[in-house]
Amino acid sequence: MTVLLVAHGTRHLTGARTVRELADGVAARLGQPVAVAYADVRGPTVAEALERLPGPVSLVPAFLASGYHVRVDIPAQVAAAGRAADVTITPALGADAALLPALVDRLAEAGVREGDAVVLAAAGSSDAGARAEAHAMARRLGRLLRGPVPVAWAATAEPAVADEVARLRRAGASRVAVASWLLAPGLFADRLHAAGADVVASPLGGHPAVAAALAARVPLRVGAAVG
Repeated sequence: MTVLLVAHGTRHLTGARTVRELADGVAARLGQPVAVAYADVRGPTVAEALERLPGPVSLVPAFLASGYHVRVDIPAQVAAAGRAADVTITPALGADAALLPALVDRLAEAGVREGDAVVLAAAGSSDAGARAEAHAMARRLGRLLRGPVPVAWAATAEPAVADEVARLRRAGASRVAVASWLLAPGLFADRLHAAGADVVASPLGGHPAVAAALAARVPLRVGAAVG
């Protein structure tokens, strides 16, 4: 089985390098190469990647929520490439508890302190299910940190991250930390740094917990080389 990791796509070169780092981490766990494609913004597209990959293919969406790209766009691209019969799309990461170590480590690296108000900042989606996944992850993080963790959004949904940071300050928080519920650097990550928080964690990126969670979605029957 061939493995194809599909990410959203970004014009930031650092974001593209992060996706490749993630793919390498997945490959190390599976013991086989992992190809990369993008659902939007940059190439190779899903169709371009599938043109050179032998089947069957396990397509792994590197997405933190099961929004439009995961539910509609990626399956449509697979179908348009004529590969619906031999491509299996695995679940997105969603509110996987296995990702908590990555969130906590990124906050610690950024300098979060005990007593800081923490907000989980996600990309944003018009899809209610995708937003619910972010809220579920915030509840997991809140239980671990022993305090409420509200959710805010870099785009599309409300409240915006800057508005939530301001609300927490009005509520008496002396310091506000943003936990980045993002996979890679890019436009949304840049917006978090402009939101006025004292601490902004880096995206989860190539953290071992993320690579392990992605690899766990691939069926056990692997071993075909990436062409």
